[in-house]
Amino acid sequence: MSDKKNTFYVTAPIYYPSGDPHLGHAYCSIAADVIARYKRLLGFDVMLLTGTDEHGQKIENMANKEGVIPEEYVDGMSQKFKDLWKVLDISYDKFIRTTDSYHKESVGKIFTKLYEKGDIYKSYYKGLYCEPCEAFFTKTKAKVDCLCPDCGRELKYTEEEAYFFKLSKYADKILKLYEENPLFVRPASCFNEMKKFVEAGLEDICVSRTTFSWGVKVPFDKKHVVYVWIDALSNYITALGYENAKSKEELSNFYKFWPADVHFVGKEIMRFHAIIWVAILIALDLPLPKCIFGHGWLLFKDGTKMSKSKGNVISPLDLINKYAVSADAVRYFLLREFPFGNDGNFSFDSFVNRINSDLANDLGNLVSRTTSMILKYKSDGVLNLENLLLGIDEKELISTVSKAKNTYQNLLDSFKFSESLSAIWSVVLQANRYIEKVTPWKLYSSKNIEKLDTVLYILCELIRCVAVLLIPFIPTTSEKIFSQIGISSKGLKTFSSAKVYDSENLVKYKICREKEILFPRIDLKSVD
Repeated sequence: MSDKKNTFYVTAPIYYPSGDPHLGHAYCSIAADVIARYKRLLGFDVMLLTGTDEHGQKIENMANKEGVIPEEYVDGMSQKFKDLWKVLDISYDKFIRTTDSYHKESVGKIFTKLYEKGDIYKSYYKGLYCEPCEAFFTKTKAKVDCLCPDCGRELKYTEEEAYFFKLSKYADKILKLYEENPLFVRPASCFNEMKKFVEAGLEDICVSRTTFSWGVKVPFDKKHVVYVWIDALSNYITALGYENAKSKEELSNFYKFWPADVHFVGKEIMRFHAIIWVAILIALDLPLPKCIFGHGWLLFKDGTKMSKSKGNVISPLDLINKYAVSADAVRYFLLREFPFGNDGNFSFDSFVNRINSDLANDLGNLVSRTTSMILKYKSDGVLNLENLLLGIDEKELISTVSKAKNTYQNLLDSFKFSESLSAIWSVVLQANRYIEKVTPWKLYSSKNIEKLDTVLYILCELIRCVAVLLIPFIPTTSEKIFSQIGISSKGLKTFSSAKVYDSENLVKYKICREKEILFPRIDLKSVD
């Protein structure tokens, strides 16, 4: 395997396309995208994977309900996810579909390999089944009144021949992994839940079905369809060429990127990843991912979870169209408003307030005021300085940016998105206070031009640094900011360049006269 010193592999879940993509899907994918862009900013060779999980009884039933074949149904649904990711600027490197031929080839080989090793055996399943979750449960795991412990809906008794994976065999190894690496599962709440689940005892799990046909056929027993645990979870390695590469060159991505640095998943599927996926990898003698991170749920004020199965979902496109905002505004809101790993309460009021306060008032106002002053006080809109009059206030700003940058990096390395944005905003807020304190308009009226130039230059430097740090979060807006202050050089958009005032390399700023408002305020009176 590669030493992975200069590579980073991050995955979002492959989503089940039984309904249109919604805000919850976007939340996880944006988080994965931010980490991918952040690592690219640091110079890493990054692989960002996402996709759709397209097999199973529910998909087959939904296709039948709509009067189309499953292939036609999933083609249309998968495209909806791709279309939304394009709108939200998700910079994935690969989009995998479990109906892709190369993936199906790998799944068949993985199933066979586990069977030949003795980790899969044929038996007969008798028990409780949740069709919406496509999951089996014992009576001890089910809620009272025979309800699904995940979605709360009624479980149905079912009997069928099936192949089983010896999950129970790997309980001790999984517990040892948790004990030796408590950061393997994050956040701590998910770690504690997974540890208790394993300690309570693991049972072998059903990994094939015979009651429907939409899926990958078991190679040596065609009446069986490979079940979701092996089919869907294997995507993280099949996308890299595992068991489907036709040459060493095709397999290079697997050696280059595996094991994954982080799997981002919703906490409701943490058990499948932190237990079942881990056991499958151990059985295959493959390295384990470095971290599995379970994010929280988006809840409404009454505590109801946003869920397509409950019919209460909100589309990111609804927010973009309803409030006439950019995709960057949605990206920012989701990762600033809700601490990643915790549940968060969503409301339209919080969305409006966050956009108007943080983006329009704070960031947008800082950029607008600064560029407007330069155009007003410098006839050509150019700042090309040789000497700066740095006082206490300017040195304090320079120090603030440096500290915020270090804080930002430490927080993003720990997937603390909201806190890292807060670190950037501490700079934005201090810059706005700096303007009020030094009053550039008074410097101009008193003809203190040298000090005025220093103030305007420091503000431009600060804005450029903020724009660099915001590239992972709001990439389109960052580019707009660079354009407004006349920065085109890639060298001035790098993470290492994000420092205010380099006396050896003073930057030339030329303000664009044709500039749009970055984040127009949302006027609730104009919103239906």
